[in-house]
Amino acid sequence: MELFPSIVSRAKTVQVISADPSGQANGSLQLMYAELQVVSPLVPTREAYFLRYCQQNEEEGSWAIVDFPTDSFHDKLQSSFPSYKRWPSGCLIQDMPHGYSRVTWIEHAEIEKSVHQIFSHYVYSGMAFGAQRWFAVLQRQCERIASLMARNISDLRVIPSPEARKNMMKLAQRMIRTVCVNMSTSNGLSWTDLSDSPDDTVRITTRKVTDPGQPIGVILTAVSTTWLPYITVSSNSYGRNVAELSPMFLPMAIPCMKWLALLMAHPGNCISLFRINVSSNSSQNAELMLQESCTDESGNLVVYATMDVDGIQLAMSGEDPSCIPLLLGFVIVPVVPMQSSTSTAADHGSSSPDQNHESSIMNTGCLLTVGLQVLASTSPSAKLNLSSVTAITTICATRCSRSFPPSVAATFALLLLLLLIMAVLVMLLADLTTPLQPACGNNS
Repeated sequence: MELFPSIVSRAKTVQVISADPSGQANGSLQLMYAELQVVSPLVPTREAYFLRYCQQNEEEGSWAIVDFPTDSFHDKLQSSFPSYKRWPSGCLIQDMPHGYSRVTWIEHAEIEKSVHQIFSHYVYSGMAFGAQRWFAVLQRQCERIASLMARNISDLRVIPSPEARKNMMKLAQRMIRTVCVNMSTSNGLSWTDLSDSPDDTVRITTRKVTDPGQPIGVILTAVSTTWLPYITVSSNSYGRNVAELSPMFLPMAIPCMKWLALLMAHPGNCISLFRINVSSNSSQNAELMLQESCTDESGNLVVYATMDVDGIQLAMSGEDPSCIPLLLGFVIVPVVPMQSSTSTAADHGSSSPDQNHESSIMNTGCLLTVGLQVLASTSPSAKLNLSSVTAITTICATRCSRSFPPSVAATFALLLLLLLIMAVLVMLLADLTTPLQPACGNNS
């Protein structure tokens, strides 16, 4: 899960069938469980049980990791979502000169359940769960690990040491994992659509949070996806400079931000720390924002969270950062469709059960998924305050019109309106003593 936070939402070893006496992975056979996700509630998570075998060839300097289904071995090991079947898959890792590795990735899956039409091509082409996405995320994570180990980063500014930088990067990793899980259907998180229209992509949910890792209380979440006529969303536009994007989620008295430190700088991958400008009022406590932007062949991801100075110092000191609340403001996940509608799913390592999905393929562009989370109440059992949610939506609507192109701003405006509607619905449901949707079990 740590290596693939945007793909694997849950994973565990069910049983170790055989293992090397020395504890090495070579020759091990394990029964595994995994839940795979797309960062959108419009695409159901995929659950699968499978057997994993690892084999090392010391002479060739290679590893083979093979997964194969358990269906033919045990009928009881069926996932609760029979819409996804994982057939023989895996990867080959070959040592190369100068510390490099050659990786060959194979994904073979059968998908039976239909998805929302806006994601149909993305899923059925194999881009959602296929080898292309796994490989792209693996490559980006390797770049991240290389940056984590680097000691020659001189422009740390407010970061006192390389060790503090390493701890901050770990916090950013947890931030990405949190937003990916909370914007998907992982762990049975239930989402509601407010329209019966097949074109509607807006989904909303509420969660009661009582565990450390997110703000305690009731959180409203709204997610929507729209198509944009761009081949991709440039990380230079959205990821590298969020000084014009993030203030939309902050009070009107905070007009801008100041860049403080660059924790990781790689083409398309950047972790930055900003100080929110509180004008000349020095009596206010300084507020900081940690943001990470990721870009690879599978798309772009931008996440951020605001926190106080004490929280940042706690993270830099290496203490347990799980008590730091991470309420993420937004995420942008552009998805680049395949250029040719005649490309086969086998090219990306998965099979398609639906041959009619090509009719829904849009022109060249990308899918923009926007998620917004709002802390509606600091008490998990309290009824929502409509005036506070109204104030939040007014602030956000005003700021987003200044920061985004019209098509993107319209998506945000719709989400904000739906958050307001959701607040009313939750209060009505509270009067009927209907419990809110519980929080995910593991958000750290």
